[in-house]
Amino acid sequence: MNRMIRRSLLGGGVALSLVMAACGSDSSSSDTTEAPAASEAPTTEGAASSEAPTTGGGTGGEAVKGTVSVSGSSTVEPISIKVGELFKTANPDAGVTVDGPGTGDGFKLFCAGDTDISDASRPIKDEEKAACEAAGIEFTELAVGIDGLTVATNPANSAVECLDVPALYALIGPESEGIDNWSGADALATEVGSKSVPLPDAPLVISGPGEESGTYDSFVEFAITKLAEERGQDAVTRADYNSSPNDNVIVQGIEGSDTSLGWVGYAYYEAEKDRMKALGVDGGKGCVVPTAETIGDGTYPFSRTLYIYVNNAKAAENPAVQAFVDLYVSDEGIASVTEAGYVALPADKLTATQDAWAAAGG
Repeated sequence: MNRMIRRSLLGGGVALSLVMAACGSDSSSSDTTEAPAASEAPTTEGAASSEAPTTGGGTGGEAVKGTVSVSGSSTVEPISIKVGELFKTANPDAGVTVDGPGTGDGFKLFCAGDTDISDASRPIKDEEKAACEAAGIEFTELAVGIDGLTVATNPANSAVECLDVPALYALIGPESEGIDNWSGADALATEVGSKSVPLPDAPLVISGPGEESGTYDSFVEFAITKLAEERGQDAVTRADYNSSPNDNVIVQGIEGSDTSLGWVGYAYYEAEKDRMKALGVDGGKGCVVPTAETIGDGTYPFSRTLYIYVNNAKAAENPAVQAFVDLYVSDEGIASVTEAGYVALPADKLTATQDAWAAAGG
């Protein structure tokens, strides 16, 4: 049995449902292939007081009752699941539901007032902010960790070790429709300046997230947008690949073909690294393989910040939401980031997150 990140259920009070589904819809508005800065300071919408965050199970460290609903990025989902497990231990009469339909779908729920917290593997988009504003929802954005969007293949694919951004564009971008052999992308890759050619003469089987996913959006930002705009193309991937909102299905697709190609969050690769091979990515400064070190220091070009967004009003009126976020940004809770397979924020950025939550009334 492979070691994918799995669903589980915790009992006691309201159950903690763990639904590992979509890739958190993570795209930002940048049109470059550079990684988003993990050093961006968290921001708040409608921030309130400046009390220091608590790190216990509830106000004054007392256990709380109530329910907390979390939805959004399936990339961030494993972190929120682990925090939920800690929260349930400290608050056995409280309940937490964690769901991963994707960052974009999560923001739709969040900005409709249907969830308390939205997991996100990209910053909220302007149109999503507008939807929240129209619904009267003020929120706090909290950076919680760093991910490396991992481009991967099957370990049997010894002919490919590294791909530059032009090659990824030629293989997966909007002009690659119909290409079903790696070498079939050689002409386009050469045209857009790739140094990864020639590509192998082997079947090309692509698995990746769908458009509801922030991991899809991030890949488009990193590998497609700049070249697509230069060439007058839409900034989208090709449509004819095996897409799924479920990261585990994507992993199975990458493992299922000897000459596969796909992309997932780093934690999903780490959980299956015996059955997947992470490819190096050349963003213009040489080939870099994703590791905790290269993701953390930003040398891996497809590094990105992970977030949670908190409904300020629901945190103010529901002690369970308040206590859950208090725990999330505490040293104990934030340790869940590395336990889930991602990379911790630098100390100064974690402090910025804790200060942002304090400023919002945490």
